[in-house]
Amino acid sequence: MAGLTRMSMRVALQTARGPASAVGVMSSQRRFLNLHEYQCKNLLREAGCNVQQFEVATTPDEAADIVERMGVKENVVKAMVLAGGRGKGTFSNGFQGGVHVMDADKEKMRELAGKMLGHSLVTKQTPPEGVLVNTLMVAEALDIDHETYFAIVLDRENNGAVMVGSPEGGVDIEEVAESNPDAIFKEKIDISIGVTDEQAARMAKNLGFTKGDEGKIAAEQFQKLYELFAKVDATQVEINPFANTKDGRVVCFDAKMGFDDNAAFRQKAVFAQEDTAEMDPREVEAAALGLNYVGMDGNIGCLVNGAGLAMATMDIIKLYGGEPANFLDCGGGVTPEGVASAFKIITKDPKVKAILVNIFGGIVNCATVANGIVAACKEIKLELPLVVRLEGTNVDEARAILANSGLPIISAIDLDDAAQKAVATL
Repeated sequence: MAGLTRMSMRVALQTARGPASAVGVMSSQRRFLNLHEYQCKNLLREAGCNVQQFEVATTPDEAADIVERMGVKENVVKAMVLAGGRGKGTFSNGFQGGVHVMDADKEKMRELAGKMLGHSLVTKQTPPEGVLVNTLMVAEALDIDHETYFAIVLDRENNGAVMVGSPEGGVDIEEVAESNPDAIFKEKIDISIGVTDEQAARMAKNLGFTKGDEGKIAAEQFQKLYELFAKVDATQVEINPFANTKDGRVVCFDAKMGFDDNAAFRQKAVFAQEDTAEMDPREVEAAALGLNYVGMDGNIGCLVNGAGLAMATMDIIKLYGGEPANFLDCGGGVTPEGVASAFKIITKDPKVKAILVNIFGGIVNCATVANGIVAACKEIKLELPLVVRLEGTNVDEARAILANSGLPIISAIDLDDAAQKAVATL
C-alpha cells in the first residue's frame, strides 16, 4: 500500500500545494498561479522596491537592442522558464546554462540569445524533454557585496504573515534551516499594523545591513515588500538574494511570489499574467471549466466528485492491478455539461483505454448525473468501455436511467466492483 500512498501524495501536492517556501503553505484544491521572475520584478518595481534594470526579449535582435538601450558594463541573461536550476541546465542544442553574465556587447548578446531562444532547457526540475524558452530577461549585472535571504510567507503556526530572513542568502534556505537554524530570523506581522519600524530595523540588523544607510534602506524595503504582499493577496514573497552592492545599493536580485487563488476575482491584473505555455493543455482547459485535472501515466481515466474520493478511486484501481490515467475532480456541482467536458478532456489522452466514473450523490442528485453521463456519451460518441458507480440521492432512479439508455455502460455496485470491472475491460 506504500506505493498507493505515494501516488495519492503526488496528486495531493500537485493540486493543493503552492510554491515551495521556508514556511509551508497549504490551501484548497486549486492550481496555483506561478509568475516568471521578470513578472515578479515588475510587481516589485511598481511597489517602489529596489531592483536592477531589466527588460525582456523574445528574439535575438530584441536582446541586442536592450544591451544598447540599457548602457551598462555587464548584463546578466536568464532564460524565463518556471523551473529551478536554470544556471546548471542544458539546452536541446547542447548549449550549457540558462543563466549567463557577459560584457555588454550587442553582437555577442545576439549570438547568445540565438543559442537560448527557441530551444528547450533541461534542468533538474523540468520534464526530461525540457521546457521551450520563448523569453529572456536581460538585466543589469551588479557587483554584489553580501547576499542575504528575505521572505514574507503565510505561517500556520502563527496564523498569519511572518517575515523570514537569514544572513546566509543565495543558497537553498531549507538547507540553512537544517544546518544552521540560528541563522534564521523570524518576525510575526500584525496584519492590523503591518511591519513596524522596530521590526524592520531589527531584521535589517540581523541580516547584517549595518554600513552607512544600508540598514535604513533595507528596513524600508522590507516594509514596501509587505505592503506589496498584502496588496496583491500574496501567500509568499521571496527575495533570494536580497543583497547589498559594493557601491552601497540594497537590491532585490531575484523574486518569487505565490498568490491566493481565492483572491483571483479581485486580482485580475495579476492572474491575467499567467503563462500557460509550460502547462498541460488539458489542465488549462479543465481549470477554465472549473474542473481539477492532473494527467498521469496510466490507462484508466477517472471522473470523480471530491478530491478525497478521487484519490481513493485511484488507489483502488492500482490495488486491483490497473493504473489511473488522471486525477479529475468535478466538484460537488456535477452537471451534464460538466460530465461531457470531463469526458472530452479524459479522451484526449491516447493512453486511456477505459473510463471509471465514481460519483457519491450527497448534494448532487444521482439521476441528474446519470442523465449527464448518457447525454455526454451520445454527444461525444464515446467508444471506450465505461464503468459507472453511483451512490446516494436517487441512486435507484439513476441506475434505471443507465440501464435503459441503450448504451454499453457497465454499472457497478460499489468501488471495489467498479475498479475490478474497469481493470477487466483492458
